[in-house]
Amino acid sequence: MEQSNDTKVTEFILLGFAGQHKSWHILFIIFLMIYVVTLMGNIGMIVLIKIDSSLHTPMYFFLQHLAFVDLCYTSAITPKMLKNFTETKASISFIGCMLQLLAYGTFATIDCFILAAMAVDRYVAICNPLRYPIVMSQRLCILLLVGSYTMGFLNASVNTSFTFSLKFCKSNAINHFFCDEPPILALSCSSIDFSIMLLTVFVGFNLLSTVLVVIFSYIYILSAILRMSSAAGRKKAFSTCASHLTAVTIFYGTLAYMYLHPHTNDSQEQEKAASVFYGIIIPMLNPLIYSLRNQDVIEAFKKIAKKCL
Repeated sequence: MEQSNDTKVTEFILLGFAGQHKSWHILFIIFLMIYVVTLMGNIGMIVLIKIDSSLHTPMYFFLQHLAFVDLCYTSAITPKMLKNFTETKASISFIGCMLQLLAYGTFATIDCFILAAMAVDRYVAICNPLRYPIVMSQRLCILLLVGSYTMGFLNASVNTSFTFSLKFCKSNAINHFFCDEPPILALSCSSIDFSIMLLTVFVGFNLLSTVLVVIFSYIYILSAILRMSSAAGRKKAFSTCASHLTAVTIFYGTLAYMYLHPHTNDSQEQEKAASVFYGIIIPMLNPLIYSLRNQDVIEAFKKIAKKCL
């Protein structure tokens, strides 16, 4: 990695948000509060599912890992961002930037596949309830989870390795608050056509394949719900799917906007806002969505609260 003066890039400068040095105290407090709520919500969800036997089902097995993954990929971004708010020169080492992109990309991709696995779980539970315990066996759940982690690591490692094999000679200042691939590619003086194509193919495949799984699952789910004769049965089926569908819509919508729309200099601040939403806000919202809109989680929380009190 050499600049035009043949000196190697040893660190990058994270420019962060426009005007952040004037209001860094406010930004620090806001994002610290969000991060604390995220930690409490996701760790609480993991512990609740772990200790309540009524939640030991495939759906909550995936939800427990979704909480863990959300915790990991927001932790790859937020602590460093909070530290940068307090520094005049927000720098990150070359290796640190590479590891941040690898960790963030891995867990964000895993999130996509776990959400798709949860859609399959809901499809089997509602459309084939009698065969649900057989189809959604422990073995299948573990295979789906291992596949999600494998796809996440492969996607992130390939894109990260190609990105950091480029030469950087324009600047070492990343116009972002963390090491994300598009703003890093903008600094390269090498040809980035292949890297952009690779990013588009990988992100497009991950988004398209998992979104199609979710869409087709919910088409069959909606059809099955509308055929139910019991109003109470329809209401219960809708309630078990509503939280997952809400989380899926928010996550995929912001991710698609960030990576699949054309990148221009004018859109950089909007891209940062989208990154804040899916990288920091969504991991905070997911536990709230699944707890406030899920009767099983509410009942489990009430039972644990009564025992504690």
